[in-house]
Amino acid sequence: MARLVEIARHIEAHADERLTLADLAEIAGLSPSRLQRAFKAAFGISPKAYQDAVRMRHFKRSLKESDSVTEAIFSAGFGSMSRVYGEASRNIGMTPKAYRAGGAGEVIAYACRTTALGLMAMAATGKGVCFVQFGDDEASLLDALKAEFPHAELRVSPAQDAPELDAWMDALDRHISQGAPRPELPLDMRGTAFQMKVWQFLLSIQEGDVLSYAEVAAKIDRPDAVRAVASACARNRIGVLIPCHRVLRGDGSLGGYRWGLERKRALLDAEREHPVE
Repeated sequence: MARLVEIARHIEAHADERLTLADLAEIAGLSPSRLQRAFKAAFGISPKAYQDAVRMRHFKRSLKESDSVTEAIFSAGFGSMSRVYGEASRNIGMTPKAYRAGGAGEVIAYACRTTALGLMAMAATGKGVCFVQFGDDEASLLDALKAEFPHAELRVSPAQDAPELDAWMDALDRHISQGAPRPELPLDMRGTAFQMKVWQFLLSIQEGDVLSYAEVAAKIDRPDAVRAVASACARNRIGVLIPCHRVLRGDGSLGGYRWGLERKRALLDAEREHPVE
């Protein structure tokens, strides 16, 4: 596992460069095919997909700092306009109409697992992860999932039917329990236009960094919407992967967290120990 974490950190540090599977395999001391299998088993996605996800995170950050979209695209390491827009549509699913319909007509696979933060439930649509929450027992977590998607068909996910979900849960558990890099998984985010804007911005906050609700409001050009930002954080249904735990009160205190302040404190402490270089 240590070698795979080293490869993930190397990808993060060199995301804007051309990284071949053969080069990464040489660093890891593994064959390319074995590295591909082991990395996907550990983090839920291939090394190439991980690099593209890191580039997308850099792109979102560059958009706020660059003079043009084109400059942001190339500074993040994407080779063309089509590459970045293709990645955006794959990695940030948003279907507000389906969300308003309570998930009617959709199949959502879910599973539960014990982590260092307690029992975790993860659920996913065909587009990506739509739900990550923590609780005391499976019944309450399933009730929470049903409340979010009351008209969807919910299915327990045996590995043979949804192998991606099993790998994604493993990857997120390793991040929570062992300090591995936060997995860059495809997300199916659903909410109002304002909520989506807040959640997308949260994805750009680096591990080890924190902002206040007021700072987030200012960063999304809505300095008057501090309470609305706090509300959007509270409505985040994809815990950890959308890092609302990195937003604090203006005085530096933890503020709220829908899964408990002890979990928020544990996440922040762990990320301070393993910051992204």
